[in-house]
Amino acid sequence: MNIRFSEEDEAFRREIAGWLDDELVGEFAELRGRGGPGDDNALLDERRAWERKLGEAGWTCVGWPQEHGGRGASLTQQVIFYEEYARAAAPGRLGHIGEGLIGPTLIAFGSSAQKQRFLPAIRRGEELWCQGYSEPNAGSDLANVQTKAERVGNEWVINGQKVWTSGAAWSDWCFILCRTDPNAQPKHRGISYLLVPMRQPGIEVRPIVQLTGDSEFSEVFYNGARTAAENIVGEVNQGWTVAMGTLAFERGASTLGQQMLFQNELEQIIDIARANGRASDPVMRQRLADAWIGLRIQRYHALRTLSQADRAELSREAMISKIFWATWHRGLGKLAMDVLGAQSELLEAEPYQLTPLQRMYLFTRSDTIYAGSNEIQRNIISERALGLPREPRPGAS
Repeated sequence: MNIRFSEEDEAFRREIAGWLDDELVGEFAELRGRGGPGDDNALLDERRAWERKLGEAGWTCVGWPQEHGGRGASLTQQVIFYEEYARAAAPGRLGHIGEGLIGPTLIAFGSSAQKQRFLPAIRRGEELWCQGYSEPNAGSDLANVQTKAERVGNEWVINGQKVWTSGAAWSDWCFILCRTDPNAQPKHRGISYLLVPMRQPGIEVRPIVQLTGDSEFSEVFYNGARTAAENIVGEVNQGWTVAMGTLAFERGASTLGQQMLFQNELEQIIDIARANGRASDPVMRQRLADAWIGLRIQRYHALRTLSQADRAELSREAMISKIFWATWHRGLGKLAMDVLGAQSELLEAEPYQLTPLQRMYLFTRSDTIYAGSNEIQRNIISERALGLPREPRPGAS
């Protein structure tokens, strides 16, 4: 692992950092620091315009191959892009699911027609995507999805329910796992991967209000929703392979940008501790030091696993990433409240306007649940990385 950057890489860093400084002014100045976790509904129209601005300047999809409209940036340059984007406090991306998940999935698994139809609109920031995986009885147990899709003529007709669908309220398209063979065994063999337009009569979106007062995600009901027959990625009943590919892309270079956001939060907490005197308390000082150490471990681990990465499959080492950062970040939220002390109980404004650190604390309660709970992550590590026996399943003989 080489954690140094070449002069070419540093020139790339200066280019993106300068562009962000030049553009996050005027109509976009108010976007700085907005739209992150717990603040996802903020300034949606302005952030849509920002997505298009990024697309016009060629700052979306920087890691995509050039033949698909990307910059073909090296892994190192992708890391730099995400770090500088976070360092500039640029707004939370509305297009990150399209750019980071479905785009690479279509590049790897999609047909030529699907690439021509969907990739340019994602790159230009014109179409936003959401992910239809989780269901009320199929969250971390993704193979248990019950939403059904039936081929009727030249269309797929979809019935069922998804939940925790981030961005559903403002997305144009959704990639959905549907059961197309209810009798297939094991269960994951009867699943297909469909691309479904969100703006149609057969779809009802019900936003879910969170502790933060925001409603980043929704439950989505499909009642005879339709999509064209050609909007299936991969083969019928073979969607599980495609879905696992999508999840592998989820743990790409953007994780370094996430860590820069964590760094911004930690620096704010340290500044407050110094200002209110809590940094002089030996126990609090040790907790702050432990948080700093944990963040450095995340960075070096991410750089190591990314430098080894085969983008189609997670390495054994990468399997600890999610449980590590989620547990660390949840602890950072508690640390923030402890540093603030009694001030943590005071809202920024009525009726329920939270400070950024209060939003962060409340949102981090979910970090160890979404995208695979800590319990599921431990099973993945034990079974897939360590080769231990599978956990007994209810009803299994």
